[in-house]
Amino acid sequence: MYYTKVFEKIYNEISQIPNNGIVCDYIPELGNVNPNKFGVHLITVDRQEHSFGDSEERFSIQSIAKVLSLTLAYNLENENLWRRVGVEPSGTPFNSLVQLESDNGIPRNPLINAGAIVICDVLLSHIKNPKEELLHFIHKVADNPTIVYSPKIAESEKLAGFRNRALVNLMKSYGNIHNDIDKVMDFYFHLCSIEMNCRELARTFLYLATDLIDPETNQKFVTTSKAKRLNAIMQLCGFYDEAGEFSFRVGLPGKSGVGGGIVALHPGKYSIAVWSPRLNKKGNSFLGIEFLERFTTEIETSIF
Repeated sequence: MYYTKVFEKIYNEISQIPNNGIVCDYIPELGNVNPNKFGVHLITVDRQEHSFGDSEERFSIQSIAKVLSLTLAYNLENENLWRRVGVEPSGTPFNSLVQLESDNGIPRNPLINAGAIVICDVLLSHIKNPKEELLHFIHKVADNPTIVYSPKIAESEKLAGFRNRALVNLMKSYGNIHNDIDKVMDFYFHLCSIEMNCRELARTFLYLATDLIDPETNQKFVTTSKAKRLNAIMQLCGFYDEAGEFSFRVGLPGKSGVGGGIVALHPGKYSIAVWSPRLNKKGNSFLGIEFLERFTTEIETSIF
């Protein structure tokens, strides 16, 4: 009940703030979302759950899914993965061609578009049916077999994916894409189309906050060492060229998506997901960041 009251208090505060954010419309299907939706869900490591608002309505998690594909690739490639993608903050927009060219086709980190495309290429090299295997992994970490790709959003991504195709072609010219471009991009567009609600999203990312066990292997989904590094990448790179601002204001590792979702976590304590579709100029949820800043201030807890 404590968290629920905090959620309501903070929402009443931020709902008074002028919100000039806009819903993502360069992916046409995302432009159809009600811009006034707001939901939040928190789950603690001992499975206490607290919700507010539209927390049960599914939305496109977009780039948040990049952390999930990254986890699979990291488990397969181990430290060899970092030969093809870096771990530094980008400091530029998430779809920058200029930075990619200056870095000779090596993406600055795996959470910008170019980096996530390389991760898709890595998975295609290791796995016969990567789309199916990724969903299988998500079903296990989320403990929920109903999470799926959205064909409408994947198609909308494809129709609007000119810059992403420019990124993959540029990387191909530098030898950093090994598979067929169309197959890589089909996987990438489906990756970004995954839909979850706040409850499902918070539960999914609990594997980076605590030692969840894979029911099939009876082992952790990711080692403690790798979880540390994945959290560090989210802390430094999870909000593109607003990562420093988010870290300064909120003090948690997290990841945003242009569908308006944000997931953040406090290792050893909780995972929290917020959804508000209006985006700021950096492409992150305006009210989502406002909410999380006030939340960590109110409960007086962050990783710092």
